[in-house]
Amino acid sequence: MMQAILLCGGSGTRLWPLSRKCYPKQFAKLMGDESLFQISAKRLTGPGFAPPIVVTGDPFRFIVTEQLAQVERAAQAILIEPEGRNTAPAILAAALYIARTDAQALMLVAPSDHVIPDCDAFAQTVQAAVPRAQAGDLVTFGITPTRAETGYGYLELAKGADASAQTPQPLARFVEKPDRAQAQGMLQAGNFLWNAGIFLFTAQTIIDAYQTHAPEMVRAVRASLDGATSDLGLTRLAPEAWGQADDISIDYAIMEKADNLAVMPFAAGWSDLGGWDAVWLESGPDAAGNVCSDNATAIDCAGTLLRSETDGLQLVGIGLDNIIAVAMGDAVLVADKSQAQRVKEAVDALKRRDASQAVQLPRDYRPWGWYESLVIGGRFQVKRIVVNPGAALSLQSHHHRSEHWIVVEGTAKVTVDDTVKLISENQSVYIPLGCVHRMENPGKLPMVLIEVQTGSYFGEDDIIRYEDVYARG
Repeated sequence: MMQAILLCGGSGTRLWPLSRKCYPKQFAKLMGDESLFQISAKRLTGPGFAPPIVVTGDPFRFIVTEQLAQVERAAQAILIEPEGRNTAPAILAAALYIARTDAQALMLVAPSDHVIPDCDAFAQTVQAAVPRAQAGDLVTFGITPTRAETGYGYLELAKGADASAQTPQPLARFVEKPDRAQAQGMLQAGNFLWNAGIFLFTAQTIIDAYQTHAPEMVRAVRASLDGATSDLGLTRLAPEAWGQADDISIDYAIMEKADNLAVMPFAAGWSDLGGWDAVWLESGPDAAGNVCSDNATAIDCAGTLLRSETDGLQLVGIGLDNIIAVAMGDAVLVADKSQAQRVKEAVDALKRRDASQAVQLPRDYRPWGWYESLVIGGRFQVKRIVVNPGAALSLQSHHHRSEHWIVVEGTAKVTVDDTVKLISENQSVYIPLGCVHRMENPGKLPMVLIEVQTGSYFGEDDIIRYEDVYARG
């Protein structure tokens, strides 16, 4: 039985404005009706797989469980990193967790934000790599390059290796992201593969590699796992010990130092969607080279990506050539497609200006559902709030605002101090400043309400929680 490890702690800034720190690309619906995380979870579950182990950060713990439930999947464990420390500590934590019950278990480690269209071909490639992993090798997966790509790292095959083989091949070295000329040279040489960041090994093999090449990390991560606490079925790694682990990728910490490496070629299609140019390519451009979302229109354009991510917002491009335009309710990106890898610079510039759009989406996702601000004034704010079936907000109060709730879809169970009542569509309730209150959805469909806040301060830190089913402070 193979154990999939899904890594989903990245921030995905190169796909801003759709992907932001609070809701990164792995959870966004970039390639259809399911998120990249959901597609990855479905690809790495089923016959031959144990339920996956997910390694993620605290802000995403409820997004992970909700999105798994939406595609009828469940995790064996969800490990919560106290802070992001790159892939080396994350993979080690999963290996140590697995080794507690089966040190010889096969681990297939994969990022949760990749696109692999041919799942059957990928499964066959993984199976072809199993014997080498069971024999004690660290197997990394290399993608047959189709273009001189500068956004990926590369793997150089050893002399005599076959880049088109259907079995693992000897690996000479890892190569950093190249410039255009270097990428073109590697493509022509024919003995280089893209580094997919996907690995296969047994838990004991990778732990032994850490013991050899990063023993201090083993001590830190083991201590963090030993001190972990359980929280609503999640495993929270202990923060103090975790903070002592180096912030480093597994490539630098282990793979570039190990001598028991092999690379498994894969030629059936792959993308890490590392920029909007990759999204354009994987979305299947039309005869003119254009890709348009449902709310976008291209007129006399060529090689252009037009995406409107907001219902009711129409995006129109006229006479554009090789342009990326992505529109949301609070931010718009327009860039030459050749500059797609520079989007991170835009995020950094917005951070320096303290613009909330750098990290926050207009829609704020919570474990009970989501909300968005519709209008903000000097002493009032209007929100749309959607509460999932059976979900409940915390029992809370506010120091600086009162609230007026109007239900527009479904039925709400409302607590105001000692009074509990049901309010249905077109009914409303007033929450005076300082009152202890809670909102619940007792129904089987999402409940939608409009909240009008009045007062002097509307920050989310003006919440005093008394009870919370999601164990938030």
